[in-house]
This record gives sequence, structure tokens and C-alpha cells, in this order.
Amino acid sequence: MKNVWYYTYAVGVLGIAEDGSGITDIFLKKNNIPAGLEEKETVLIKKASLQLSEYFSGSRTVFDLALSLHGTDFQIRVWNILRTIPYGETRSYKQIAEAAGNPHACRAVGMANRCNPVMIVVPCHRVIGTDGSLTGYAGGLDVKKTLLDLEHR
Repeated sequence: MKNVWYYTYAVGVLGIAEDGSGITDIFLKKNNIPAGLEEKETVLIKKASLQLSEYFSGSRTVFDLALSLHGTDFQIRVWNILRTIPYGETRSYKQIAEAAGNPHACRAVGMANRCNPVMIVVPCHRVIGTDGSLTGYAGGLDVKKTLLDLEHR
């Protein structure tokens, strides 16, 4: 059973979900809402909300949250690599593929980013095209640009 609560931030209404051991999902409410969620504000969710508020105010650059991530081995490897990208910096899909041990897996990195259940905290918005272009983002390119602009202030 997962609990979820919704909060409004600069990018819209975000749902934060947890399973009792860690944050499982952070998602835009306008997008696909994960199934099997009970609306209940918990201590874990409140901690995540506070840290997201600090992030959006510019006072937090690193998240300190227990996460409960579920995916393929490759997805989890990519998500862990994403968490090492420093605030205000970006990496290309190719750089992430190389760091994951397969320099030809750029598309697989893109798919792992698309399946990232914990937006912002697992910063897939920091992954851009090799030419510096903003490419795909599950939350929309406008949200990706907002997050990158926030981090470059």
C-alpha cells in the first residue's frame, strides 16, 4: 500500500507517494497517476514536501530522502547515476550511457529517464542532448526548462 499527498509548487501540483520505507513517486498530478494510492499525508511525505519547498526556494541543492525505487537493474543504475549530477549542471544522454557502462545505450537511458518515478529528486531534468538541446521530459519541456532555469539562478 502506498500513501500519497498533493502539494502545489512552481511547476504545478505534485503528488508525493511513499510505501512506508521510502519515497516511491513524485509526479505531476496532471500526468499519469500511479495506481493503488491512498490519500494520506505521512511523516515521509511531509519531509519530502519540505525539501521540495526548499529546492524551489533555492535553499536546497541536495536531497536527503529515503527512496524506494523499483525498476530494472539498468533503470536503477541510471537513476543512481542521475543522482550524482550536481545541482546546476547537466549531462548528455551519451555521458549517462557511458557512466552506466554502455556508451551505445543512449536510447535506453532516455527510456530509463522516462520511467523515472521520482522527478526532481532523481534529476532526469538535468539530462540534455549532446548538442545542449532540451530533449524529452515526462513532465513536459516547459517544466524541464523551469527546473534548469531555477538551478542556474
